[in-house]
Amino acid sequence: MAGSKTKTAEVGKKAPNFTLDSSDGKPVSLSDYAGKKVIIFFYPKDMTTACTQEACDFRDANEQFQEHNAVIIGISNDDIGRHNKFIAKYELPYVLLADTDHRVCEQYGVWQLKKLYGREYMGLVRSTFLIDEKGKLVQEWRNIRVKGHADEVLAAVAEAVRTKRKS
Repeated sequence: MAGSKTKTAEVGKKAPNFTLDSSDGKPVSLSDYAGKKVIIFFYPKDMTTACTQEACDFRDANEQFQEHNAVIIGISNDDIGRHNKFIAKYELPYVLLADTDHRVCEQYGVWQLKKLYGREYMGLVRSTFLIDEKGKLVQEWRNIRVKGHADEVLAAVAEAVRTKRKS
């Protein structure tokens, strides 16, 4: 799949399942979280300013996400060793997954052509996905700005809970 442009993640449809190595030493599959809401945030690189802010914002809201039966998963192209340093330095309470061949990034359509200072390259575009308890992709945020993003995702999770209670 590497090198392909096959995006299979689409709002309203079942989220593409995957299995990746995790920071806790075990392979993790999306299907492991059936019955829970899952927030997957794709971010470009551990230990960089915006990515650190985003990871820490999700860390700070983690208990509130858990109150809504939601788990947080971070995915980048960094390897497990770098993920573990990132987790230790910032006390991140959730797993980080290593998508070193960007296969899952491609499935979710976040591995894209980027431009920086006139140079073009393939890279990960910061994006977040909300998946419901049945594995359906219910909301996506693509090419996001970090400031206030975790709060926006938390509000969407809380709204999904309120809507479900009413039905």
